[in-house]
Amino acid sequence: MGMEEGAAVDRKIKIGVCVMEKKVKCGPEVFSAPMGQIMDRLQAFGEFEIIHFGDKVILEDPVESWPICDCLIAFHSSGYPLEKVQEYSSLRKPFLVNELDPQYLLHDRRKVYEHLEMYGIPVPRYACVNRRVPHQDLEYFVEEEDFVEVNGERFWKPFVEKPVNGDDHSIMIYYPSSAGGGMKELFRKVGNRSSEFHPEVRRVRREGSYIYEEFMPTGGTDVKVYTVGPEYAHAEARKSPVVDGVVMRNPDGKEVRYPVLLTPAEKQMAREVCIAFRQAVCGFDLLRSEGSSYVCDVNGWSFVKNSYKYYDDAACVLRKMFLDAKAPHLSSTIPPILPWKINEPVPSNEGLTRQGSGIIGTFGQSEELRCVIAVVRHGDRTPKQKVKLKVTEEKLLNLMLKYNGGKPRAETKLKSAVQLQDLLDATRMLVPRTRSGESDSDAEDLEHADKLRQVKAVLEEGGHFSGIYRKVQLKPLKWVKVPKSDGEGEEERPVEALMVLKYGGVLTHAGRKQAEELGRYFRNNMYPGEGTGLLRLHSTYRHDLKIYSSDEGRVQMSAAAFAKGLLDLEGQLTPILVSLVSKDSSMLDGLDTASSEMEEAKTQLNEIITAGTKMLHDYVSSELPWMTDGAGLPPQAEEHLPKLVKLAKKVTEQVRLLANDEDENLTEPSAYDVVPPYDQAKALGKSNIDVGRIAAGLPCGSEGFLLMYARWRKLERDLYNERRDRFDITQIPDVYDSCKYDLLHNSHLDLKGLNELFKVAQLLADGVIPNEYGINPQQKLKIGSKIARRLLGKILIDLRNTREEAMSVAELKNSQDQVSVSLYSSRKEDRYSQPKLFIKSNELRRPSTGENKDEDDDKETKYRLDPKYANVMTPERHVRTRLYFTSESHIHSLMNVLRYCNLDESLQGEESLVCQSALERLCKTKELDYMSYIVLRLFENTEVSLEDPKRFRIELTFSRGADLSPLEKKDEEAESLLREHTLPIMGPERLQEVGSCLTLETMEKMIRPFAMPAEDFPPPSTPAGFSGYFSKSAAVLERLVKLWPFHKNYNSNEKS
Repeated sequence: MGMEEGAAVDRKIKIGVCVMEKKVKCGPEVFSAPMGQIMDRLQAFGEFEIIHFGDKVILEDPVESWPICDCLIAFHSSGYPLEKVQEYSSLRKPFLVNELDPQYLLHDRRKVYEHLEMYGIPVPRYACVNRRVPHQDLEYFVEEEDFVEVNGERFWKPFVEKPVNGDDHSIMIYYPSSAGGGMKELFRKVGNRSSEFHPEVRRVRREGSYIYEEFMPTGGTDVKVYTVGPEYAHAEARKSPVVDGVVMRNPDGKEVRYPVLLTPAEKQMAREVCIAFRQAVCGFDLLRSEGSSYVCDVNGWSFVKNSYKYYDDAACVLRKMFLDAKAPHLSSTIPPILPWKINEPVPSNEGLTRQGSGIIGTFGQSEELRCVIAVVRHGDRTPKQKVKLKVTEEKLLNLMLKYNGGKPRAETKLKSAVQLQDLLDATRMLVPRTRSGESDSDAEDLEHADKLRQVKAVLEEGGHFSGIYRKVQLKPLKWVKVPKSDGEGEEERPVEALMVLKYGGVLTHAGRKQAEELGRYFRNNMYPGEGTGLLRLHSTYRHDLKIYSSDEGRVQMSAAAFAKGLLDLEGQLTPILVSLVSKDSSMLDGLDTASSEMEEAKTQLNEIITAGTKMLHDYVSSELPWMTDGAGLPPQAEEHLPKLVKLAKKVTEQVRLLANDEDENLTEPSAYDVVPPYDQAKALGKSNIDVGRIAAGLPCGSEGFLLMYARWRKLERDLYNERRDRFDITQIPDVYDSCKYDLLHNSHLDLKGLNELFKVAQLLADGVIPNEYGINPQQKLKIGSKIARRLLGKILIDLRNTREEAMSVAELKNSQDQVSVSLYSSRKEDRYSQPKLFIKSNELRRPSTGENKDEDDDKETKYRLDPKYANVMTPERHVRTRLYFTSESHIHSLMNVLRYCNLDESLQGEESLVCQSALERLCKTKELDYMSYIVLRLFENTEVSLEDPKRFRIELTFSRGADLSPLEKKDEEAESLLREHTLPIMGPERLQEVGSCLTLETMEKMIRPFAMPAEDFPPPSTPAGFSGYFSKSAAVLERLVKLWPFHKNYNSNEKS
């Protein structure tokens, strides 16, 4: 209520604004937008007089002559005389909105963190490095390739480096070599940039004192929290500068931020920050990571920009604060209608329409897309390679002992740059400078020297090291007893070890391009609206996106490139990878769970091929050809094998001659003495062809002729054993892989017979590859369910969580017609009356381990739009996206479960999830190539009752991935694609009949027998050296729990 009628002006409460003009004014007499909006509202109450001190008074006049006021707004900025303001405060003793002494703390990040910890407010794990002079060496600070250590506490990359000076905003993030390395510098916004990536910077700064802290993966989002007193908190989210550094701006040039809901624990943190620093109006930065929240910076005085609802709230809260302090006899109750009239801008139309199923067919206007789940194979890669050799050289055996802790029987894995450099140094000394003649050495020694030469070439390839693409295992094979160095007794020492070098499988420039383009396709076709639908949803925090990848480098980089296209990001892949992609090898890697069944399938497949036509003629007239053993194999398959070997020899011989020429050039001494420079672009999969190499007649990429020859020679030898006259059909996919790679990337080498070899290899591989995952549907189902069990369980959790959340929203909307959403009265809240005051006391308690177990177990970070403060027409529209990037094995396995699940004994009589026509197409689909994918989209029909099974339906589609037709055609379009070394990705195909309705209930029933139950997902674990990065198992991230529901507080109130 206002002052009593007829009250004199001098009875008004005087509010002094003692702040530098640049912080609160747009011009000589005009307050800046937020301060002006709030001060105007305060004045409209009729109870306050606003007095602005101005720079001249603050800087030049003695405090005795400053205006006398009842309440003071004062906060520090550059050039601000804080000590002088403290003198004034001591003299006049006004009520301080923000106390002055604690403002000194905000300039030192060390003191901020110490203060937060003192009040029990969670902060990231951190350590301080204090230097008295620049570049001072400190005994307690150690820097290695992938970590720093401070007083024995290790921080693995990625970690954050912050200057201790709170006014220095140059913050660095250092990335691990396994993700490509490099550093990202964050800084105050300059134009549309807020960060810059420096791929060549790997060493930390030593010019001053710094805080090192654990990098917290937040899904590419920052949350800014604004308090107005301890009982009010408003939060806004924005795209983190860590992702690509491009600032999203609205048409007015302001950075795009959207209000998000805070959890009770976060509201408690806001209250504690406000009280701890005694700053009523205070902004701070919140990190949401793996189910927990942390404060990483406290800014002091901050107002929200461009939110009329917030201005209303802030004015009401400040009014109550001032009245309670200086006129407690006056009522601080908020009047029924606020005394100002602001014509708020009409919210802009989002450009989003009600959508049907989007890419294929149309459905009723009452359907909303709720969830998109995609399982995607990685992009185009170089052929995977392996070199095995027995080593007895002392240097290599010592290297093994160096990295396995001196244990003579323990194997060693070398992946880091330092380890691989050690191995390269040793190998360079062991490789002969020239090739020996046959007379000087036996064939075995020659082969050993050739393999060492190959190891050296692999380690030197591209001039960079990255465990993401190369790894070496050293396994001890033989030992002898030797006297101990101290002469007391004996000890074991290895004298022979098996070295296994795995390399290749690198994402090519074409693979990166494919992944980015597929991301763009998803953005434009899988979501509501035309073109900007997803970006609008994502930027307004109505899109819950999580991306998971297997452990393989090519898969991780495919996921990062896809994310770049999906979200229209810019810049390098490393920051995108670290910010947005979570690694879960247990869910998306490996075939160990079905290794024995796959070996059995390969044995049976070998028998079918060598048996010729006997077992294949049985199904020629069958209506269900896919039900027969070995379906898809060509007739007389065994007759193609000799031709395959002959053509492979022809190609290998041509590459041998090219390699000999290269080898002669490499025997110059300089080739052994000069270490090639690190090449970042090659480490991450180049986005463009190396035109210079092509023009020089060299192989595409970083592979030289020596390695190209080693690749073909190994294939030729493994494919056919001349001594035993035996073919190894398991090599057919690798031969096909190499043919396809060289046709696409090395066609300029004009290898004779390669085209013909490709056709023969393709004919055989089209039959062999699908049958390696089972030679009949029953076996395919068994193998598929073992390989994809964890992934299937996670998909069911995704779908169920989406349904629970959608039901919660629907129940809330239904109940809002009968129940008030006001916290203070039973009447419906007026748009301009009641702010979101205040934090309720029962929300302030931290969740107990018992009552909120489900919430504690849900480790996925979530951001939810706050509809009361959002300028968005459809705040209830919310889409969950889960993307799983993996290898060919998991795509085949998932597809086999989807199409054959009805063959299980427990589901006898049920229809397949895949319709008959799609089963026929899948039978003819020989290959699920690079970037092939399976998509499940969940729709909600809001017109039917919540109990109706048809409320939620599933749409299944798949794509065969890369289109090989340009390799087979010779038209102009094909030639253009081949010049770019790129194959287009085929569009999606239906797995259901048009108009059919697969309910979520049916989907769950059909998949559940093959999926890992939610309760079996193990607890999260942090791998050594990856704390905070790719660290939690994705399987745990969404145990069967309800997400923080939309307006959960109201919902819980209604039910109580």
